Amino acid sequence: MKVKYFAWVRERVGKAEETIEPPATVHTVAELIAWLSSRSEAYAYAFEKPKVIRAAIDRAHVKSDATITGAREIAFFPPMTGG
Repeated sequence: MKVKYFAWVRERVGKAEETIEPPATVHTVAELIAWLSSRSEAYAYAFEKPKVIRAAIDRAHVKSDATITGAREIAFFPPMTGG
C-alpha cells in the first residue's frame, strides 16, 4: 500500500510518501501507526502523539480503529484548522 505523509508528519518522517507492506498482524490505522513508530526514531517522533494524527484511507477520513485491509492508500496528517 502507498502511505502519504503531510505537513509536520512529512517533515519528521523525512519523506512525502512510500510504499510499504505492513506485517499481517497489522489490521487497523492505530496498529499501523504503532508499527510505523517502531521502524525508526524519525517515525517514532512523527507519531509520538498518535491521538492527534488524522488518517484517510483511499481519500476518506477514518478513525484510528478503521481497518486497513484492502486499502490502496493511507494518508497521515496533523489536525487542520480552517479560516
